[in-house]
Amino acid sequence: MQSGTPDPDTPRDLLSYARIYAESVDVDVDHDRIDWEISKRARRRAGACSYDAESGDVTIRLTWQAYREHGWRQFTATIRHELVHAWEFQEFGEAGHGERFREKAASVDAPRHCESFAAPRLSLACSDGCEWSAGRHRASRPVKDPGAYRCPDCGGDVVVAHRESGVTWTDAAGYERARSVVDDW
Repeated sequence: MQSGTPDPDTPRDLLSYARIYAESVDVDVDHDRIDWEISKRARRRAGACSYDAESGDVTIRLTWQAYREHGWRQFTATIRHELVHAWEFQEFGEAGHGERFREKAASVDAPRHCESFAAPRLSLACSDGCEWSAGRHRASRPVKDPGAYRCPDCGGDVVVAHRESGVTWTDAAGYERARSVVDDW
């Protein structure tokens, strides 16, 4: 670790460092209207930003496990990302990942999407042998009914696998069977 780089070892310390760091980021937000929280339950999002339209208050929730996985230097990108959402909420009453977000994020070197800190439970792949694949954390539509989708690279069939168990399926009925036989979904 580089000298002078924070190394918070408790959620409380992480919040303290995050608040201090946030004030150094060149985003025009009202820091007094931002509440900071730590999530120990989130499994895939490194951070989240929510907005109370009635009060105008913004809450930035940082995920403890994501910080532990990535470390402070990489986690500052998550803080910048969430600050851009806070700016959007405070300025426009809404936030997303569109052009406005991309422009502001680029100005503060924030990623458009934060890096996942957990391996996906499910994977989609082309059954026709091409290199395409995608990970999923939840049972999205293509996971529940892969037969309704085609490989975006070659147009082949899609096969889904539950990574931990190795159970695979290619249609909606296969998904239902997999749910019934996989103990730890």
